Amino acid sequence: MKALIYNGPRDVRIKDVPDPRLERPTDALVRITSTNICGSDLHMYEGRTNVEKGKVLGHENLGQVVEVGDAVDCVKVGDWVCLPFNIACGFCRNCERGLTGFCLTVNPGSAGGAYGYAEMGPYQGGQAEYLRVPYADFNCLVLPPDAQEKEADYVMLADIFPTGWHATELAGVRPGESVVVYGAGPVGLLAAYSATIRGAAKVIVVDRHPDRLALAEKIGAIPVDDTKGSPVEQVLELTGGEGADRGCECVGWQAHDPHGHEHPNMTMNNLVRSVRATGGIGVVGVFVPQDPKGPDKLGKHGQIAFDFGRYFQKGLQMASGQCNVKAYNRQLGSLIHAGKAKPSFIVSHHLPLHDAPDAYRHFDAREEGWTKVILRPAA
Repeated sequence: MKALIYNGPRDVRIKDVPDPRLERPTDALVRITSTNICGSDLHMYEGRTNVEKGKVLGHENLGQVVEVGDAVDCVKVGDWVCLPFNIACGFCRNCERGLTGFCLTVNPGSAGGAYGYAEMGPYQGGQAEYLRVPYADFNCLVLPPDAQEKEADYVMLADIFPTGWHATELAGVRPGESVVVYGAGPVGLLAAYSATIRGAAKVIVVDRHPDRLALAEKIGAIPVDDTKGSPVEQVLELTGGEGADRGCECVGWQAHDPHGHEHPNMTMNNLVRSVRATGGIGVVGVFVPQDPKGPDKLGKHGQIAFDFGRYFQKGLQMASGQCNVKAYNRQLGSLIHAGKAKPSFIVSHHLPLHDAPDAYRHFDAREEGWTKVILRPAA
């Protein structure tokens, strides 16, 4: 089959690789029809992780089941399914608590597994024609009859819509509150969208890319351009000097200033200053335990200079970590099915799989108009 493989920093290629096969009776095989390029894929693309050469990338996947193992009961051949990026067993201590992003079974020695991602187990990704799905009954979200009609919406359930929602959940967003989101990439935009669905009275989005800020404004958020002055001061001005009730970090450790200089602690400390006393912060931007290419000594060891004194003084609360997709994907899918949510508003490009290397290059450069790419392996 054709698949996109990692060949080194900023070098991804379409190659012929062996077709996946059923390895256990609990597996399913899915013909991939939609698979997204995620912002976190760019960490690997840029050579900022230890992902191995030859790895098939892609963890935001949707398609049609073509084969199931003998022990698969609920998922049937022909079903249209969306696959959480986190692979989970469904029966370990963490899965039983709903913490499927931290499964203790699928990646021995670590908490959590995923498709096509560095240090997340031996699983190949879905930027390919076919994908093996372990523990299929647990990991497949079977979609309703409008799956193909709303495919661009449903594929967002694999990661970024639940992750955006997770940011607001970690921050503790309640109806009538104000929310500031740092980062208007796909996750940040869907965090802002989720905050609106949850009833936030005011949603502020901080970024500097005009196309992304325009999308934020399109969904009713207030755009803040950090090239036009301190984003903290702009947020304080918009909130009567108090700061937002809740804040979402949707950038991660590769945060950089308008001049292009990396500051791993920038958005974290800006959030501490932007959120009012006793407010909440949800962190879903990726932070890593180590990065040999980090911009400073702390960054190389996965550490940041965090303004803990101010954080403590303000009595803030913070929660973090990757999204447990299964905690949200069924309910968010119901919103899509009912016409109450359309997360595909962020999509800028639908491309065949063979265009993926160029798409990575454009998306990595944050070129104007490249907000979210869906690859179509079946095209």
